Amino acid sequence: MTHVGPGTGGKRRPAALAMVRVHPLPGSPDAGRLVAGAAVIPCALGRSGVQAVKREGDGASPRGVFRLRGGYYRPDRFPVRPASPLPLRATRRDDGWCDAAQDRRYNRPIRLPSSTSAESMWRDDGLYDLVLDLDHNRGPIRPGRGSAIFMHIAREGFRPTEGCVALRPADLRRLLRRLGPKTRIAIGPVPARPKRSKGR
Repeated sequence: MTHVGPGTGGKRRPAALAMVRVHPLPGSPDAGRLVAGAAVIPCALGRSGVQAVKREGDGASPRGVFRLRGGYYRPDRFPVRPASPLPLRATRRDDGWCDAAQDRRYNRPIRLPSSTSAESMWRDDGLYDLVLDLDHNRGPIRPGRGSAIFMHIAREGFRPTEGCVALRPADLRRLLRRLGPKTRIAIGPVPARPKRSKGR
């Protein structure tokens, strides 16, 4: 199914994907493949692989199915907002993300400077030039169960992340065009939903 968007001159754009899946590579738990429709995209995963129970600082990518809350882009690196059905906001220099498990703002965006532990969303290494919130531990938020789990730009050589899913910049930009508010991302082996039994 395709849609014709306003201002596209009649050009059709693909409909947003319902699901994308991330599979760790056998023998390399910190590396994976993201499957999005017919596309298979290399990605980096957490240095501790994929774990069902995520803890703050364990270096693991969380196993499960997550929605996409939207994301951020660096306006100095992307003068034009990257194309995507997802809501994307220009990152500000004082944007941060709280990773202090006992703080009431844990795993939420905050403004910097902060009196508590937080990471900057405006990074010198370029990893967050384009970044999506994967909705892990966001509702309800449980202290110590992991913060700032994103899809972002990969380090050179696909070096492991601290628990995120990371892609090459060009791959992430192309993928963004196919991600919408109803898209879900499945990380690791996720059991299929049980079939409903028919009533008598």
